[in-house]
Amino acid sequence: MTRLSVNVNKIATLRNARGGSVPNVAQAATRIQQFGAQGITVHPRPDERHITYADVRELREVVTTEFNVEGYPSASFLELVLEARPEQVTLVPDPPGALTSDHGWDVTQHRDLLKESIQALQSAGMRVSLFTGTEEADIEAAAAIGTDRIELYTEPYAREYAQGRPEAVVPFARAATFAHACGLEVNAGHDLDANNLRHFAANVPYLQEVSIGHALISEALYAGLEQTVKTYLACLDIPSP
Repeated sequence: MTRLSVNVNKIATLRNARGGSVPNVAQAATRIQQFGAQGITVHPRPDERHITYADVRELREVVTTEFNVEGYPSASFLELVLEARPEQVTLVPDPPGALTSDHGWDVTQHRDLLKESIQALQSAGMRVSLFTGTEEADIEAAAAIGTDRIELYTEPYAREYAQGRPEAVVPFARAATFAHACGLEVNAGHDLDANNLRHFAANVPYLQEVSIGHALISEALYAGLEQTVKTYLACLDIPSP
């Protein structure tokens, strides 16, 4: 069964527009879990323009499903996750100043940084996932340095699918199959939404988890948070509570 992890960054973006604590990120995460999501994802950035380091610490107290913290493996980020001890840490190649994640790791080029980070996190009991594209060389290199999972960067699929090309899922299915053969588990995320998720999940084998934030939170403005979470669970054929 593919698990749904909801990224709550956009809740924090809305809160930060006015300051204060409305909407409340921890309360939103609690309700999202009550509505059936199997995980909460956050991506704190150094400028704290949405999720703050304080949010990560507060969320650690209320996330009872699975907590996934994404980020670039800077010294401050690693210190944060070693303190918070989420169940999963996803390392992404977006250094300070990046607007959003827009590519996967060149694993060979960053091998030493990634290997050292993976070992430190695993030694503290956390599962580690690397954000990658579909290139077999990067997936093989990820396995060689000991990561537990990869997270496939799905924006190319989402863009092509929206243009009427469902076959855009094929490279991701091949990548997931190759990753599985390398001993890796597979996550996916970025620009997945209620229109393209069912096709993706039905055609990509060995898919452990999808992480979805922007589309889900945006759709919840119209349909409500509970109904939107249920819609996404249905795309994964997961019964809602």
